[in-house]
Amino acid sequence: QVQLVESRGGLVQAGDSLRLSCAASGRTYSSYAMGWFRQAAGKEREFVAAISWNGGITRYTDSVKGRFTISRDNAKNTVYLQMNSLKPEDTAVYYCAADRNSGLPSAIRSSYDYWGQGTQVTVSS
Repeated sequence: QVQLVESRGGLVQAGDSLRLSCAASGRTYSSYAMGWFRQAAGKEREFVAAISWNGGITRYTDSVKGRFTISRDNAKNTVYLQMNSLKPEDTAVYYCAADRNSGLPSAIRSSYDYWGQGTQVTVSS
């Protein structure tokens, strides 16, 4: 069993940066691929970024490429999402997730077995 706890998000202005973190419990965390998803009001939860078990492979949705960076520190059981040049359309609840069945990053929501509680990020124009 893995428990995931996201850091607090916040209210920022367009163009600002924000870093989210997700702390994981469980000794097998380091073998799991990790992902970030987001859900805007009235919309489906969508993939944002994912990282392989060792951090060697990352993938991003097109809308955040070049602006967001996912990383992980297995010694600290933590995955990060650095978000730069934020836009109002990035406003959403952000969730981190763990895939226990694969060490490779997936963009498919159903691949993930464990989810955090979510944290609100609001970007004002």
